[in-house]
Amino acid sequence: MAKRLSGLKEKVDRLRHYPANEAVDLLKETASAKFDESADAVFRLGLDPKQNENRIRGTVILPKGRGKTEIILVFAKGEKIKEAQEAGADFAGGDELVEKIQGGWLEFDRVIATPDMMSSVSKLGRVLGPRGLMPSPKSDTVTPDVSAAVKAFKSGKIEFRLDEYANVHAPFGLISFPTEDLKENLIALCGAIISQRPEGAKGKYMKAITISTTMGPGIKLDADEMSSLVNG
Repeated sequence: MAKRLSGLKEKVDRLRHYPANEAVDLLKETASAKFDESADAVFRLGLDPKQNENRIRGTVILPKGRGKTEIILVFAKGEKIKEAQEAGADFAGGDELVEKIQGGWLEFDRVIATPDMMSSVSKLGRVLGPRGLMPSPKSDTVTPDVSAAVKAFKSGKIEFRLDEYANVHAPFGLISFPTEDLKENLIALCGAIISQRPEGAKGKYMKAITISTTMGPGIKLDADEMSSLVNG
């Protein structure tokens, strides 16, 4: 594996910041795993994560989809349970699901909750929080419209947030996607992150962008070019 990765790294000029088209083409060239690797991006932002106002968090619907169907759990009551199920939720229910999770069950990728269920869901903070699964209004996962939320995440909506190192990590498709589809998703993701810029942020906001496959080397992008592509 080390020899394979070394060979892939030789294809990438570590000192160069590639334009988007060339970077995505190179991304596909560096995919060598036997499975359909994820296309991932890391955005380095000019923000101080220690400041509350800089802890950006948001969502974006990737126009060409994510390439992966999430297993979605919805906490709801009454008719909202049926609405969630009809929209495509894999699991939907109330306190019985809280108890099931407290017992160690975690076979899902996304959690959505109606506002009236949050008092019960808050009991799961220590379980869901560290895994990034805790519902939040900022991520559109606490909502009375569970049907719309389920459909959006099933169709390619993803969540992103600033980590403690001022980076945003997010997937933007699968390596099997056509180059133009990956590029379109990447531009949409970049645009969503730019739209979250705090009003008081000073200096350069989008400092660096790196893309990679699940098993491949990082490829640096021209952050200024990406910003111009977002703006049209």
